[in-house]
Amino acid sequence: MHKLQSEPSEGKQRIMSCSKYMSAPVCLIENDENGKLHVKKEGKEILDGIHEPVVVVSVVGLYRTGKSYLMNRLAGQQSGFALGSTIESKTKGIWMWCVPHPKKKGHTLVLLDTEGLGDVAKGDSKNDGWIFCLAVLLSSTLVYNSRGTIDNTAVEKLHYVAELAENIKIRSTEVEDEEEGEDSEFVMFFPSFTWVVRDFTLDLEIDGKKVTDDGYLEFALNLKKGVGRKMSDYNLPRECIKRYFPSRKCFVFPFPVTTQENMTRLEILQDKDLAQQFLEVTGHFCHHIFVNSAVKRLKGGHIVTGRLLGRLVEIYVDTISSGEVPCLENAVVVLANQENQAAVQEALKVYQRGMEEVKNMLPISIEYLTCEHQKLSSLAISQFTKRSFKDEKTEYLKKLEEAVCVCYTDLLQDNQMASEKKCRDLLKNLFVDVNKRLQDGEYSQAGGYELYKRDRDAIVEQYRREPNKGVRAEAVLEEFLKEREPEANSILCMDNKLTENEKQMKKQKEKAALLEQKMKEEEEKRIENERMMETEKVRHEDMVKQMQEKFNKELEQQQQERDRAIESKLKEQEEMFKKGFKQKAENLEEEIMKLKNEKERSKGGGIFKDYVMPFLCPLVEMVPNLLMQRSMLKSLTKGLKR
Repeated sequence: MHKLQSEPSEGKQRIMSCSKYMSAPVCLIENDENGKLHVKKEGKEILDGIHEPVVVVSVVGLYRTGKSYLMNRLAGQQSGFALGSTIESKTKGIWMWCVPHPKKKGHTLVLLDTEGLGDVAKGDSKNDGWIFCLAVLLSSTLVYNSRGTIDNTAVEKLHYVAELAENIKIRSTEVEDEEEGEDSEFVMFFPSFTWVVRDFTLDLEIDGKKVTDDGYLEFALNLKKGVGRKMSDYNLPRECIKRYFPSRKCFVFPFPVTTQENMTRLEILQDKDLAQQFLEVTGHFCHHIFVNSAVKRLKGGHIVTGRLLGRLVEIYVDTISSGEVPCLENAVVVLANQENQAAVQEALKVYQRGMEEVKNMLPISIEYLTCEHQKLSSLAISQFTKRSFKDEKTEYLKKLEEAVCVCYTDLLQDNQMASEKKCRDLLKNLFVDVNKRLQDGEYSQAGGYELYKRDRDAIVEQYRREPNKGVRAEAVLEEFLKEREPEANSILCMDNKLTENEKQMKKQKEKAALLEQKMKEEEEKRIENERMMETEKVRHEDMVKQMQEKFNKELEQQQQERDRAIESKLKEQEEMFKKGFKQKAENLEEEIMKLKNEKERSKGGGIFKDYVMPFLCPLVEMVPNLLMQRSMLKSLTKGLKR
């Protein structure tokens, strides 16, 4: 049997060694004197700085039942959350303590200690209901803390569970029929439920037989047969606990100390001053929470980070403050829009940073440029898929693609301009001697044309041997030779050494040479276009592959939600049949079949092919279309200049 020793365990040591991460709890949600809820800036900023997945454990219960002690132990600390020693509730609103998770590396354990329910000084049960509702919405494990025994009075005091159907909506809809029965889906999205019974003095026996802590809880949650208001009121909170939460666990704690005086000093007592059995149960409880509490997820299965949790807190508190009922679907839509926009910006920065390095190397070959574009684009998509979710119509992927395409086409043009400048400068330098000879009249004498042609052809050969001229090498040469065509014709006409017939033949050769150069330019363009099209094809295939993997992952997460709900409902149905509640068991069958049908409909790759691919296919044409538009604009501008 696991025991809490005087020496800290490995997990506890890890928490204590990282306690500087957050040295004490802070208020996350303030409950002011007027019963209004407000998100506290300090708590929100702490969550904003946590970029790793969070496991969220909330503790709720009647005031002065010792909730805070358990949370301090989960934080690996003796004190932190206020315990107090009077009948006045110490915790107001919801307080938070974030510590490194002792069992899950790279995760943060977020502990939420809620204001005690049923505080007579407050006198507002609706406010209590919202505190309970927020604890359910924000946590991946909900701990309910009570004292004494789990009798009917204790269950009745948990009436907040029965009110959840009124305080939480799954989807946004104005159709009443669609809202009815939504609570049957709570089990897909609600946290696991742990009931902690403090100061338990009875023997764990039922009908003379020993039972486990869990067995004791299940016995207390048994339904009674019969009809009428009294029987309905008795069964309702029990049914809600069974139906809403995917799993249930119970821990029965004995008194921690033997004297009332020490009961008020728990946070300063050492382990050696506490009852051994109490320490053992505390150890079991902490171990269970550390090992079995799941990572917090949104509806649809997306993993929640600290940053997302902070935004979720704001959304729910703002909704409640406005007088509306929190809606899981609305919260996911708002979060998805924000996260997807941020994902676009992060992914674009990945592409831009890489391309800035490429830009410093211009001019470069089209092979190298397209290769870098393909590589960086793939990295950008990968970065996008890490943070984005629920981008079902690829709205934000399109925004990323548009931004990447603009950057890419800008770089293509910059590369062309850099290549053109380099090539023109090179030709200008190479023709310095030829220009001097022209000025000196060396080509104006008999035999001058052959001399000019020899020098010009030598320069062209030298130009072609020059490396790293970029994508406009042949085009610039073609333009340059065409510009000097009148010069060559003039020299040819003045060359008295040649007959008219020879001059005509030379002219034809000049035209043929220019035509050949034009064809080389066209070939250069063709190769460039083919390379770009091939790159876009490969890039699109990579995008489809990454998005399908993303889609399949999200689909798998949704299937896990349904599997968890089906498993819970099948277990509940079996229990109902065993205990003679045939009608209730048959009612569950309809819910189970609905979940199974939804699961079956979403199997396979058909959904991706039918609903996602149509949005992805047009993206392959984005770069060519943008280039064509810019080319047409460039041609139009040239025409206007002329």
